[in-house]
Amino acid sequence: MTSPQLAQARQLLCRLQDTIRQSVRAAQSRGARRMTRVAAVTSADTIYGIDKVSEHAVLAWFSKNWPKRWPVELVMEGLEGKAVTFPHGTPVARTLFKCILDPIDGTRSLMYDKRSAWSLAALAPQRGARTNLSDIVVAVMTELPTSKGGFADQLSAVRDHGVKSVRVDLLTGRRTKLTPRPSRARDVAHGFASFVKFFPPGKAWTAEREEKLWRALGDGAEIFDDQYLSSGGQIYELLMGHDRFIADLRPLAFAALKVRSSLACHPYDICTALIAQELGCVVTAPDGRALRVPLDTTSPVAWVGYANKTLARKIGPRLRRMLDL
Repeated sequence: MTSPQLAQARQLLCRLQDTIRQSVRAAQSRGARRMTRVAAVTSADTIYGIDKVSEHAVLAWFSKNWPKRWPVELVMEGLEGKAVTFPHGTPVARTLFKCILDPIDGTRSLMYDKRSAWSLAALAPQRGARTNLSDIVVAVMTELPTSKGGFADQLSAVRDHGVKSVRVDLLTGRRTKLTPRPSRARDVAHGFASFVKFFPPGKAWTAEREEKLWRALGDGAEIFDDQYLSSGGQIYELLMGHDRFIADLRPLAFAALKVRSSLACHPYDICTALIAQELGCVVTAPDGRALRVPLDTTSPVAWVGYANKTLARKIGPRLRRMLDL
């Protein structure tokens, strides 16, 4: 795609997420009962009522707004089983792009009105089953605030063309410029740095390695943990300068403990890493290599994020030695 085409694709995904946010706000106004009921259990995740609201919004939007000259395959939890393409019925082999998205990342926090969730979407040139996270060229993330939230942030990136970000006043619709600034700290002392351990499986395994790493680095005891139940939210905290380091090692923990669990990050959860990378953050696999996981709904993804290259150089080698990678 040319630069103008990439810019147009960015705008389209921004408008899609505006629509998702509006649908979610409408559902919030109708109350929690519909939002919190289990609607389905798939190989990717548990689907709640609020997820179905956003799924319908996505499918309707693509049918109405996606350019016919850019045939696309849509990858999204809840659509497992058969290929979904736009224009409808286009063979996957004839699509130009693959769009992976998570309409609501952080569903559980949002449906209980605890913390903002995020709508995530990314676009990559179609390479069939070989299309992976490193192929993404456009990424967009939009905040889905709690019911009392009056503002929502939206950030988007085109590979090698930087980031655009705005804060939207949900009452007036006014958009103001937002300037994300990842931390420039050279260590994690007195800052937020987290190992993901949301659920009981793998929690002790992860915490043991977390403590061992901080002890080896000698950054002191005052390192603060923030378990944001959303990979998109974690990326946001990293690029906004709130967090300095994040490690999601759940697939490694499950493998070591011989635990079968789908409670891991999936490609749609981490598809907006490009935005953080365009701002100077380092987001890789735990072994330091690029994330090359296929753009599907079931592959587990282990990843680490550093606010800057200095932290990546300081923490990365010790983490890899500790994990024997």
